This record gives sequence, structure tokens and C-alpha cells, in this order.
Amino acid sequence: MKFNPIVIVAGEPNSVFLEIFFKIFKKNKFKSPIILICSKNIFFKQSKVLKEKIKIRELDKEQIFKKKTKFHKLNLINVDYDQNKAFQKISSKSNKYIKNCFDIALKILKKKISNKLINGPISKEKFLRNKYIGITEYLAEKTNTKNFAMVIYNKNLSVTPITTHEPLKYVSMKINKTKIIDKIKVINKFWKQHFKIKAKIGVTGLNPHCESIDEVNEDKKIILPAIKKLKKMKINISGPFAADTIFTKSNRDKFDIIVGMYHDQVLTPIKTLFEYNAINLTVGLPFIRVSPDHGPNESMLGKKKSDITSLLNSIKFLDN
Repeated sequence: MKFNPIVIVAGEPNSVFLEIFFKIFKKNKFKSPIILICSKNIFFKQSKVLKEKIKIRELDKEQIFKKKTKFHKLNLINVDYDQNKAFQKISSKSNKYIKNCFDIALKILKKKISNKLINGPISKEKFLRNKYIGITEYLAEKTNTKNFAMVIYNKNLSVTPITTHEPLKYVSMKINKTKIIDKIKVINKFWKQHFKIKAKIGVTGLNPHCESIDEVNEDKKIILPAIKKLKKMKINISGPFAADTIFTKSNRDKFDIIVGMYHDQVLTPIKTLFEYNAINLTVGLPFIRVSPDHGPNESMLGKKKSDITSLLNSIKFLDN
């Protein structure tokens, strides 16, 4: 059986990603070949500092598009990076390098060499420069995708925020009936296609206890009408529920996915429940994009103490 390669953009060069990758690759066997896109210089310097020996085959970034390539277990596409040291502080100096990595990955995906992407952690402040609110939105624009959703996935329970990295003061202005309907439709479609199940979806309100002392109650004016419309589309959905109780065990066991109105409303409880045992999915793109649910964590560079769980789960999710 032929397994499509998993394309991995290593992301921020000054992060714990390669350290975690080395640990995982030494101890696990994957069915799918891996195409790692990063600086060969950084790869070998970090492996030397960490005393890790990894066998890798370097691929020519142009030849891969001109002929059928026989992939090895681990393949590397080198992207030049001008820093001399293995570990540095995160800064905007790596922006061009990260963009070049993504450009190559997106070209591979567009050419249908693969349909699986993992990206390592990236500093939103430095790389996105307020142009995008997250990598989810960056990839959506690069692929001309209008309807997409961010999902933090665990096989027992997943969550989706309707707004992602918006400052809290903007959330009430950013939610509307159409956005809620579109995101839940794309999530429902993904669950049907990928997991072959009709997802059970619960939706939180925006306000405490779904009540508001203001004239405008978003729970009644926006969220409830959206849920009613989705029910008419035969989507298995209910709510809105108070966000402070929906994650209690007796409630969360009723759902495959809980949809919240903003980032921390659903990401805080899911990370409390599962810690690193969750992955970040972007659904709705022309390919499946997964990101480990951790940041660059530069303070842990070179210490060999970073948790491997989320990246390992990310690769396993796509290893088919």
C-alpha cells in the first residue's frame, strides 16, 4: 500500500520543534514518508548540540516537481537560513525563511504530491506582523479558502472557537449568524468525510449563563437563530449552553465537539482536560493541516525536556 508523504514545515528555527522531532523519529516507525522542510544547517547543528544522530535524505526542491520521486523514510528539503548558531532568540530575522518554507510546502500540496501538512510553532507576533490573526488565516488566504475552522482535536472531545485570536473586546463585534453557520457546516462535513460519523455538536453562549444586562443579547439574537437554522439542515446540534457548565463530565460526554464563541472560552478547558494530548486541525483547506498544540518555547531550547505528545499525535493522525 502506498502512503502519501507527510509534509512538515519545521517553523520557527529557534524553537523546541526539532528537538521534539528528533526524539519522536528515533523511537517511532511511521508508515508514511516524511518531507521535512527546514534549514539543513540548523537541522545538523541542533542535532549535534543535542547529540542526536538522524539519517536523512536531502531532496532537490526543484527536482521533486519534475519527476516521480521515490521517498525515503525521512526526506529533507533545505531552505537557506543565514544564522550561524544552532540556537538564537526569536526575532523577525526568520520571517523570510519561514515564508520560503511555507511556499515550498504549499507548492508540494498544490501539485498533489501530498495532501497532509504539519507546521511547527511560529511566533505570530514576529511572523504575521498583525496582517493575519493566526497561521490558520494565513494558510486560508494562501489557498483562497473562504470557509474554514480551527479545531483542537482529541478523540474524546474536540473544540472550535468561532473567533480565533481576536482580542476579547472585539469578539462580540466579530460573531454573526452567517459565520457560526458556515464554520459549523465545514466542521460537520469534515467529521462525516474523515471520521465517517455524524458529529454531536454543542454550542456555548457568549455571555455568562447565556444572559445579558445589555439591550443586545447575542445568545438570543445571533447564536440561537444560527443553531435553529443548522438543525433544519439536519445537523446534530444543540445549545446555546452556559460556558461555565458545558465542560462538566456529565455534559461534555454528550458531544464530539463543543463550539465556543472565542479562543480561551473553549481552549482553556480543553487544555486543562487533555494538556498536550490534543492537536490543532484546520478544516476546510484543500489538504489536512495539523499543528502540534504548543508554542516555540525558546526558554527550553537544548534542555531535552519538552513534551513530545502533541507532535507525536499530529504525525500519527496523518500517518495513513
